[in-house]
Amino acid sequence: MKTALLVIFFASAVVAQNPAQVPHAAACGPMNIRFQVTIDPGQTSPPEIETGKALIYVVEDQKFKAVNDVTARIGLDGSWVGATRGNSYLFFSVEPGEHHLCADWVSKLVPSGREVSLFGFTAEAGKTYYFRARTTGGPPSAMDRNGLGDMAAIDLDLINSDEGKLLVSSSPVSISHAKK
Repeated sequence: MKTALLVIFFASAVVAQNPAQVPHAAACGPMNIRFQVTIDPGQTSPPEIETGKALIYVVEDQKFKAVNDVTARIGLDGSWVGATRGNSYLFFSVEPGEHHLCADWVSKLVPSGREVSLFGFTAEAGKTYYFRARTTGGPPSAMDRNGLGDMAAIDLDLINSDEGKLLVSSSPVSISHAKK
């Protein structure tokens, strides 16, 4: 029993130290999918929660100003559900149960070409969940004159409903469609 716990602990520590080992396919969608995103500042009333489902909001919180706003793709359980651009949000319903959420940022400006953040959670019917996809960047270093430097990141976090409602009320909704 102690050996099994030690193996689980060690495996968790290795994954935490090396996010590249996390299976993105469990949460994100196919790499070749890109989105056309438009912003609708007119969204004013929150959607109704579908009977027997949970409502999920993902708010992009861009913490730097670049030439263009960051487009973050949002995936759930291995499929893309949409994308946000800049300080905006999207929402969708999910069945109750365990889910794997993904936010990723693909750009030539990101040193690795792609930044990914994952969050596993269990949804309960009738509840609303708020997630923040925070994109950060920094000035390029002398070794990275064309990119955002080593500080480029996207972090996906579950936030409390007060903070979530504030971010949603102060952001426009993103409407996205997969490019063909």
